[in-house]
Amino acid sequence: MKKLLAMGLTLGLFLTASAQETETDSIPNGWKTDGNIQLLFNQSAFNAEWTGGGTSSIAGNLNLNYDFNYKMDDFTWDNKILANYGLTKVKGDDFARKTSDRFELNSVAGKEINNSNFYYSWFLNFRTQFAKGYEFSEDAETGETIRTETTHAFSPAYLQTGPGIMWKKGDDFMVNLAPATARFIFVDKAFTSGPEYMDGDYFGVDAGEGMRFEFGASLTALAAFDIVENVRMENSINLYSNYLDKPGNVDIDYLMNLQMGINEFLSANLLFQAIYDDNAVGAFQIREVFGVGFNYKF
Repeated sequence: MKKLLAMGLTLGLFLTASAQETETDSIPNGWKTDGNIQLLFNQSAFNAEWTGGGTSSIAGNLNLNYDFNYKMDDFTWDNKILANYGLTKVKGDDFARKTSDRFELNSVAGKEINNSNFYYSWFLNFRTQFAKGYEFSEDAETGETIRTETTHAFSPAYLQTGPGIMWKKGDDFMVNLAPATARFIFVDKAFTSGPEYMDGDYFGVDAGEGMRFEFGASLTALAAFDIVENVRMENSINLYSNYLDKPGNVDIDYLMNLQMGINEFLSANLLFQAIYDDNAVGAFQIREVFGVGFNYKF
């Protein structure tokens, strides 16, 4: 089932890209940069006399999307930084809680093959988080909220790199297949060193270790396009199969970013992400963030 889902998502992105009636971009030599920062707010408030029920809350999300690409004749080097961090505070709760926390760097270099849309390529992907992550529970006697640290910056952190073949049509449509990809999963040994820790329980890392090495195949695809004026959708997906352990369990990381411009400084933004990684949890991780806020393009 996971294989079919992975192939279906990949095929959908590829067909979306192929369906666009866009000619290959005439990109000049040199550096090209493009970036966007968004600060999104969500807030709700209820007074004591409100009979419909509800809890006051406030939330904020800061998003960064930055591209810095280089081209020189038949050589291209594309780089993208994605970063977001969000918190929400509910009235009566002892702690603020994260709604999003991600830092990701994608980099792929390509050498064009015979004036086609195909390239010999080498890619690198790095992702981690900014702040500590917690599991929340309640003290049975006092009723107070208890939080237990489960992750923090660089625990986990993922690094993937390897050679491959890339199909690219401009800056907005790309598919890269890397059949010999090295993958490193880094964690803090403090999470793998407890007396009851079992090998693989924390992001697949063995007891007492701070890293897990994998070798497999990676497929990355990007499709970005304007739906209507001032409404732009970006889709990206990364699939990974580990040859060394359960190659049929394909890891999936899909991200959709829908940007809806109101004016030069105000915008609405919808993020949807689905992750499957059975080293972390044997189920899909889903997050969705929607908000209206300030927008700055640079």
